[in-house]
Amino acid sequence: MTREELSWSRARRAARDCAQPLPVVEAGLADAVGSVLARTLVAETPLPAFDVAAMDGYTVAGPGPWLVVGDLRAGQTSDRLADGTALRVATGAALPAGADAVLRRERALVLDDNDGERLYVGDPASGRTAPHPGYVELGKDIRIRGQECAEGDLLLAAGGVVTPAVAGMAAAAGYDFLSIVRPPNVSLLILGDELLDRGTSRDGRVRDALGPMLPGWVAWAGGRAFPPVRVPDEIDALVSQIDDANADVIITTGSTAAGPADHLHAALDLLGAKWIVDGVHVRPGHPMCLVTLPDGRHVVGLPGNPLAAISAVLTLAVPLFAAMRGEAGADEARIEQALLDADVTPHPDATRLLPVRRQRGDLVVTATPTLHAGPAMLRGLTLADGMAVIPPGGGARGSLIDVLPLP
Repeated sequence: MTREELSWSRARRAARDCAQPLPVVEAGLADAVGSVLARTLVAETPLPAFDVAAMDGYTVAGPGPWLVVGDLRAGQTSDRLADGTALRVATGAALPAGADAVLRRERALVLDDNDGERLYVGDPASGRTAPHPGYVELGKDIRIRGQECAEGDLLLAAGGVVTPAVAGMAAAAGYDFLSIVRPPNVSLLILGDELLDRGTSRDGRVRDALGPMLPGWVAWAGGRAFPPVRVPDEIDALVSQIDDANADVIITTGSTAAGPADHLHAALDLLGAKWIVDGVHVRPGHPMCLVTLPDGRHVVGLPGNPLAAISAVLTLAVPLFAAMRGEAGADEARIEQALLDADVTPHPDATRLLPVRRQRGDLVVTATPTLHAGPAMLRGLTLADGMAVIPPGGGARGSLIDVLPLP
């Protein structure tokens, strides 16, 4: 059955529209990193939760000089500090009631007298006191309770991505778990009897490049990949692996064309797949495809050539994952515009995806195509930081183009 190839923009929109956000789950803070926050994050406690020393030194009460009456480290507490006394403190120590300021260690001069150790403002290296040896500015080097946020303050709205910093902030604000949209689990099926798992190409067989790199691409796009599985070029084996894959998305590599060993279309038809995309007017990677299985799982078919496969990841998998993560359209928001600084051979009726290296000037961003950008090549991609979107018939030097981000 022949199906209509879609334009590149229509294919991306179809991938985005065919999926809904996955269920909301509770995840530990480390496990939540990279996911989309499902519920607003508000502070469960003020930060800091109590007045703390911002520097190593001495906390003082009232005017000085001060009698040193003890030590206080982070994780300890102390009774109220009386006027005219001081405690040695470490950074992060919770200050007692009555503490007015912290005198930094490098400005603290301690001398013995009849009552014990007496603290002055001065120079410990020379032993000289300051002109005002008993004065420290009120509140100096104290992190006041609630300085960073008050209890109930908004920290991150629902829909934001949990970064490592957000996870740390959530921990400091009293959270053990976060409500997130579950990221898609992804099964990777590597097709091709000609592929080798190790060593160099030999005996007419080539080294598999997609198996080692696709888990990283999936993670960058917001999914969680299972270890790749090799599948022989047999339709029964392919049907069985797709049918058994316990994942939200199944990504296959190769077998998307119409060669004698290309069984993906027939396998998907046997499984009752609903076709969303069957071919895209894009180079490289036009035989890419996307279907939805009767049980709601999605299959993204990548061409077997490495650069063509990454073209399909950017075209179909990235917007699909964004929709499933609850951030539909986020992939579009990350597109940047740049000036193409070299002529590119146009394609008359297909979009070209071309690896480029961007340079940021004072006023404009320019994009320079990398070399070695054929469908079966990866060398140009390794030097690129973006993928230029060259519209049909476009590619003139100085033209304004869209650039997709790369990991």
